[in-house]
Amino acid sequence: MFRKKKILQIVAVIGVAAFYAITQRFGDGNGNNSTRQTAGESTIQWDSANSSDANQRLLNAIASQRSDVQVVGSGEVVKVLPDDTKGSQHQRFLVKVSPQNVILIAHNIDLAPRVDALREGDTIRFNGEFEWNDKGGVVHWTHKDPRGKHVHGWLEHDGEKYW
Repeated sequence: MFRKKKILQIVAVIGVAAFYAITQRFGDGNGNNSTRQTAGESTIQWDSANSSDANQRLLNAIASQRSDVQVVGSGEVVKVLPDDTKGSQHQRFLVKVSPQNVILIAHNIDLAPRVDALREGDTIRFNGEFEWNDKGGVVHWTHKDPRGKHVHGWLEHDGEKYW
């Protein structure tokens, strides 16, 4: 009996330690950790002072021609394109993320609201998945995943989040 009790105590201590470690790494379940990013929630906080740092992961993916990279960044809208209406509808626009790099944003408007007020020259912030191509690449998954299996993405324009 004493041995079983001791084993249960050890298991309980390990469980508490594991819970503590997980909540420190991924947040408390209420979005209170700026690095938390799971399929159920995406709560990357934006710090405008670090916007060039935020784009660095994207720029690294472009330079190394990598795809399937979750990125957060911002840039200037340089061209608003016609919607892609084949299959799932996407609002499309080109964003300059550095002096040398322009990417396409493909925002699924079947799953998220359209950014109606978007104009050339506007600043857009984004969280989505980057796919490299020979034209620079595309960021998509800028919406919540209705199945909860993919990290939620978003667009932010004039202080309003679209997802």
